[in-house]
Amino acid sequence: MASDVVYAFRVMRLPLVDVNGGQIGKIEDIVVRPPDRRTAPPVIGFVASAGRRHIFVNAARVELTGSGARLRSGTIDLDHFQRRTGELLIGEDLLNRRLGDEVVLDVALKPSATAAEWEVSALVLGSRSGLRRRRTSRVVSWTEARSLFDQGPLAAEVARFRHMHPTDVARTVRLLPLPARRALAEAMEDDRLADLLEELPEAEQLRLIENLDLERLVAVLEEMEADDAADLLAEMPLARQTQVLDAMEPDDAGSLRRLLAYRQGTVGHLMTPDPIVLGPLTTVAEALARIRDPDYAPAEAAQVFVTQAPWVTPTGAFLGVVPFQRLLREPPSMVLGRCAEQDVPVVGPDQPERDVAAVLAAYNLVAVPVVDDEGRLVGAVTVDDVLDRTLPGDWRLRAVGARRKDDA
Repeated sequence: MASDVVYAFRVMRLPLVDVNGGQIGKIEDIVVRPPDRRTAPPVIGFVASAGRRHIFVNAARVELTGSGARLRSGTIDLDHFQRRTGELLIGEDLLNRRLGDEVVLDVALKPSATAAEWEVSALVLGSRSGLRRRRTSRVVSWTEARSLFDQGPLAAEVARFRHMHPTDVARTVRLLPLPARRALAEAMEDDRLADLLEELPEAEQLRLIENLDLERLVAVLEEMEADDAADLLAEMPLARQTQVLDAMEPDDAGSLRRLLAYRQGTVGHLMTPDPIVLGPLTTVAEALARIRDPDYAPAEAAQVFVTQAPWVTPTGAFLGVVPFQRLLREPPSMVLGRCAEQDVPVVGPDQPERDVAAVLAAYNLVAVPVVDDEGRLVGAVTVDDVLDRTLPGDWRLRAVGARRKDDA
């Protein structure tokens, strides 16, 4: 089914199953966003019934198969589904909707050309020629029914941002009055809002998220890079910070609490607490599969850190680093313990941030391991985070202006 067009009416009858095939619930509806000028309306997720709850399941986490809608991995959030500005439900908003003298009978979905997700490709329209006459139908491109996806100027602006670099989005948003910025923040997808926040100073981040409810704020923070989320939390009043951390998933909250325990201006407050950590008996093939994960930023995926168990920070004894170029040169069956570079510079979590910049420059590194007094890996500092700290406060605006001048 992954390579074929599927129809919404069929999908909305599929069971939702976990990675082992156990039934969680049933797909009740399909959530899409309005199109932008370049792409078709994307499927962003599914509404599923789980017991008495209606929950949201992100489209990227679901594989449509002949036996049902199967989760690719992990668990799902059982919080009640709440529709956001600009979102359309195919079953509720499109099916049986009038377009001229016809109505929408079904919606065709196809795999997106740019991601392992789905998008609207066509609509099935039908009409009756008279009482008791048989209904006729025809299939038309979604572009012939574009008006059905119009959700107003705010939704159109969010759709426009979807294909812009977060730095360009931040530059555009900063020119808007505060009420318009907040309205956009409430309408954006969690991951896109997280990307936007990471491109703004903490003071502007706080103003932008001031009206978000706790559940939404937690969802956005969990999408942010841990060091950026920690910086934002550090600017909040202590009572609000505690409230947010208590509402987060325990693993995410634990990582952020570790970062917040370090003083601002130290390596520990700057570092990424969850770099790619593997054991000495892990093979090169397994390591390459790990760094292919698109959830890792390029600087994070540029190397793997090798330690003794446990392989979550704070780890067992730090053993070394294997850069991705070394992984490409070694046979797939080679274990990391035999190719890890052991003589690598490290920094401590209580050192000043400026020490990391010197190490990166001196040794031409993309990331520096952060090791505590007991020899355990507690995180890593990547070059992009160091640049973010050392460049002038308005560097993003200058960079965007320079790039646009070159483009012109």
